[in-house]
Amino acid sequence: MEASGPGTCGGGAETRGSEGRLAPESRVHFRVTRFIMEAGIKLGMRSIPIATACTIYHKFFCEINLDAYDPYLVAMSSLYLAGKVEEQHLRTRDIINVSNRYFHPGSDPLELDSRFWEIRDSIVQCELLVLRVLRFQVSFQHPHKYLLHYLVSLKNWLNRYSWQRTPVSVTAWALLQDSYHGGLCLRFRAQHIAVAVIHLALQAYGVEVPAEAEAEKPWWQLIVPPRPGMRFHVFSEDLTKPTIDNIVSDLIQIYTMDTEIP
Repeated sequence: MEASGPGTCGGGAETRGSEGRLAPESRVHFRVTRFIMEAGIKLGMRSIPIATACTIYHKFFCEINLDAYDPYLVAMSSLYLAGKVEEQHLRTRDIINVSNRYFHPGSDPLELDSRFWEIRDSIVQCELLVLRVLRFQVSFQHPHKYLLHYLVSLKNWLNRYSWQRTPVSVTAWALLQDSYHGGLCLRFRAQHIAVAVIHLALQAYGVEVPAEAEAEKPWWQLIVPPRPGMRFHVFSEDLTKPTIDNIVSDLIQIYTMDTEIP
């Protein structure tokens, strides 16, 4: 099930023009979300708040034309707002100084002068704008908790040696984090993204799920034995192979973009 959005919301195949070149908007969004991730790490943000900041940014520009506002200002406000939403509050001063160091490596922290206060006021005003544009809907269901649960269940199925010698879980987490460079978080359900990154990680290392061959079903539609206090369940009953293929295709496009954008 894909979420809908206006225009080129969420990326996908429409991020390239008729000649196969990246659309200018896609290049900008890739660079800005890379800034969000790097700034978030330097600010000590956890993975969920960074994911929320990226989602806020992508969702905002699903509603507003890119040339209407400075995307980096929206990104800074998204970091600030995500810190509030995920209860990892950030000081605007820290966001400003980290951002300034990102754009001007080696520079000193900004003095508390008129320029600093202008930037601070812009971040706060932009935060209010983002909230209004998104109609205060800034809480999101991320794939992280599903990915963790699915990996634990999958680990119990696989041969211990196979699991230990291949970094499936580390790769799946990396794929999930990188997915926020694009708009997968808006186009697909969280559970589906979690399954898709595991599927791609398993394929990358040639790891087969033993139960899959026996049941003649894809592993994400198999019944998972319950842990104490839980019932039998499947990973994602409504997920289809074409949806997984679409998610994987978008992920590959993100990595292709990474090689094309300095």
